[in-house]
Amino acid sequence: MRVLLLPMVLLHAAACAQELKSIHQAAIPLVSVQVGYAHQWPGGDLASRFRDNSNLGLGVWRKGESQWLVGVEGSFLFGNKVIEPGILSNVINSAGQVLDQDGVMADVFLFQRGWTVFGVGGKLLPVIGPNPNSGLVLKAGVGYMRHKVRVQTQKNVVPQLEDDYLEGYDRLSAGPAALGYLGYQHFGKRRFVNYHIGAEVMAGFTQPLRAFNFDTEQPNSGNRFDLLTGIRAGLSLPIYRKPDEKFRY
Repeated sequence: MRVLLLPMVLLHAAACAQELKSIHQAAIPLVSVQVGYAHQWPGGDLASRFRDNSNLGLGVWRKGESQWLVGVEGSFLFGNKVIEPGILSNVINSAGQVLDQDGVMADVFLFQRGWTVFGVGGKLLPVIGPNPNSGLVLKAGVGYMRHKVRVQTQKNVVPQLEDDYLEGYDRLSAGPAALGYLGYQHFGKRRFVNYHIGAEVMAGFTQPLRAFNFDTEQPNSGNRFDLLTGIRAGLSLPIYRKPDEKFRY
């Protein structure tokens, strides 16, 4: 039995070695699942509403032998540095406090929330890295951006800041967006170390989705240019095409 198993083990080892060799020496098709974190700084109209924020992203793209890639990416925006002036001015009393329905001082917090989704395309340039499937990555994309101010009360119930009334304060805005990215993609020789890091820019051509702001008592209208620039880093999960394991004579 051992004599029969030995040739099969050797053939399997040779196939695995040949597969790894092909990954090391040639560009091959693969699918990559990307998970990453970015720290971003606002620009344009967004800089008058928020400071720097965090971004958690998830994406998947496919790269062919020609090194061109295509895929889809999404991200969740969040932060706690809201600078929109006077957003709670008409619910604050003369002492600078917000009172709940029982007349008790309420804790009210403002947060940044939002999300993006992009269809992306680009190319991998294998000018650096351990193999032809690693290197500089250039990506561009088009998609959608949405963001708002989240007004959150903790244990208190503030009637002016509950349910539909929140729509008069959250500054919800959304619209088409564009993405640009330049970074490095690393796929390790033994497939255990796979990561990406780079700089990206998101530009949103958004519009307010709320008709009226309660604090300013004015209509909420006009086009916006919302810019986010950041550094993204994360892990990559490559999925290679399974080799043909059938014996052929």
